[in-house]
Amino acid sequence: MRPVADGDQTRSDPAKEASREASSFVGRRRELAAARKILSRGRLLTLTGTGGVGKTRLALRIADSLRGAYKDGVHVIELSLLETGDLLVPTVAAGMGLRDEGPDATALLVDYLSDKRMLLVLDNCEHLLQDCARLVDRILRGAPRVRILVTSRQILGVYGEQVLAVPSLAVPDPAGPPREIARHDSVRLFADRAASVWPGFAVDARNAESVARLAQRLEGIPLAIELAAVRLRTLRLDGLMRELDDFLEVPAPGRAVTLPRHRTLRATMDWSYRLCSPAEQRLWARLSLFPGGVDLDTAEAVCGGDGIAAEVFDLIAGLVDKSVLVGERCDDGMRYRMLECIRAYGGERLQPDEDRAMRRRYVRHYHALVGGNRVDELVPEQLDRYRLLQREQPNVRAALELALSEPGMGAAALETAGTMWSFSLPSGSLTEGRYWLERSLERSPEPCAARATALWVDSMLALRQGDVASAMPRLAESQAFAADTGDERLLPYVVRIAGIAAYVAGDARRGLELLEESIALHRAVDDTAGVALDLYFAATYGSVHAPERAAALGEELLALCEARRAALSRGYAQLSLGIAAWSLDDRERAESLVREAAAFTAQINDRWCLTQCLEVLAWIACAGGEHARAAWVLGAAHALWQAVDSSPTRLWYHATWHERCVEQSRQVLGDRDFTTAFRDGARHGLDRAVIHAISA
Repeated sequence: MRPVADGDQTRSDPAKEASREASSFVGRRRELAAARKILSRGRLLTLTGTGGVGKTRLALRIADSLRGAYKDGVHVIELSLLETGDLLVPTVAAGMGLRDEGPDATALLVDYLSDKRMLLVLDNCEHLLQDCARLVDRILRGAPRVRILVTSRQILGVYGEQVLAVPSLAVPDPAGPPREIARHDSVRLFADRAASVWPGFAVDARNAESVARLAQRLEGIPLAIELAAVRLRTLRLDGLMRELDDFLEVPAPGRAVTLPRHRTLRATMDWSYRLCSPAEQRLWARLSLFPGGVDLDTAEAVCGGDGIAAEVFDLIAGLVDKSVLVGERCDDGMRYRMLECIRAYGGERLQPDEDRAMRRRYVRHYHALVGGNRVDELVPEQLDRYRLLQREQPNVRAALELALSEPGMGAAALETAGTMWSFSLPSGSLTEGRYWLERSLERSPEPCAARATALWVDSMLALRQGDVASAMPRLAESQAFAADTGDERLLPYVVRIAGIAAYVAGDARRGLELLEESIALHRAVDDTAGVALDLYFAATYGSVHAPERAAALGEELLALCEARRAALSRGYAQLSLGIAAWSLDDRERAESLVREAAAFTAQINDRWCLTQCLEVLAWIACAGGEHARAAWVLGAAHALWQAVDSSPTRLWYHATWHERCVEQSRQVLGDRDFTTAFRDGARHGLDRAVIHAISA
């Protein structure tokens, strides 16, 4: 894999990317020192500069250098993948591992941050400027020890904001001594990138003047330098200089009033574009539709044909060679991404007719992908499906936005949003799930099965967030459609949500009756996925008032998950059966089940299941006389309950046992020792808490 450009970029895991790329970072000592000084005194720093100048790379370097200064960590949130500011807060919350369980995502986020000492990096804010400004202002007011680092082409305009302009890299005088030329950052960057395509390349007395002229010609813009450097794969340095002299005189179409630096970068991208074959140019334009990057199979399915006769793999290889695409290795192969300004340039190259056709192909592809990868289905590849949808989430968002704006695509939006619940629920992205559902429902008001499905899904997510006022009208409309049409596949889902609503209202007997009715209805239509989720809800909610029945349902769910090798659902089955076993005073079985579930859910970062596992393990420790351990694990669980915006007292099957555990441990230890152990558990990070809780 070649080095990543020293310019703005997108990343699947920004925090890991910062660490991994630190060794290839070039220059910026002055800016690094200035940024560290500003953040040591102030709370908000915005890095500004033109596209391609390296704001993202600098922000990642700053974040990496300050990682040890913040006990609650450094969190980097990439915002270029967002198309709308409505999803800003849920995205930032999710980036910090918060489950979106409450109806007010901003309040959840600010409350979580209120006692944290951390650095929050918001990367690429310019297209969401007002939304970012409002959020940053709320965080600064409500979280006094959080510092924020922003990258944007424009300032936020928030009180207390300090601005550091990120200039182009320093360029040398071509007439200077070769050793002096080689020390300039722009020359060092060119040499680094050139060496990746021309092994052994170095700046010396023979080429120093030419490299200095090239850096000067490109005005020290990092992205422009990289795009030029890769041409050394096929050109000598003097040939590269001649090409640059030709192309950099070409004015940007329709942009005569832009700044010279903008024109230089634009002309460099024009140059790269013209060096591509017609098929590569067309693929560049088509791939600009994918904000979250693309794998080879998807590129072939969506972008192949209709003017692209060559093998898509060969075209992708050509675009990687020209630094138009960045290849990244993921779990199941390679994924290809564009820097944001290169993606925007490619989007401008889509002709209107081709643009409309590609949008429809894109929407249809992701409609099929979501429908074919339901996470609730009990299949061996269940966890792989979950991870696939995590990777593809930015592209699914883009597909939903396109479907909602394209004539005749409303049904695809409704069906996609309605199916994504099986990802939204375990991932905790409830606000985002409801956002797309409600926009799709507004766009498609006519009664139909897809609308009825979206209604019960929205009702379920609203109940999980405690928004009963919104949930019940949605449920009533879905119930009416099911009754009027006699839809046998829809009815059990509606009955399930009615059962959950009954539990929320405090009617446990009615809640269990409805959930068991839903199980029977799902079985009648051979809907195994529906049966499994009903079993989970019935086993957990029923564990308090009907523990024997809950245990039987939990055993059935676990056996079903194991028979189908559904790893994600198996963790929840172990949790529900563990709670039922605890209620039946089978501590040994409960502990075995819940420890295994905790270890698995920690590995996949499912904090909702993990939080509940820690809670149960605290009860078990207390019952075994390990009161200091119980207090410590209660503290660790408390930190996670905060992260998921919930509380054991809000869940039917946790409240009573939680209160007993706290009371008994506090009585044995005394207030002082209990509080000390509790606070120590809450203070430690996720990994330490899990290791302590599940170790023998």
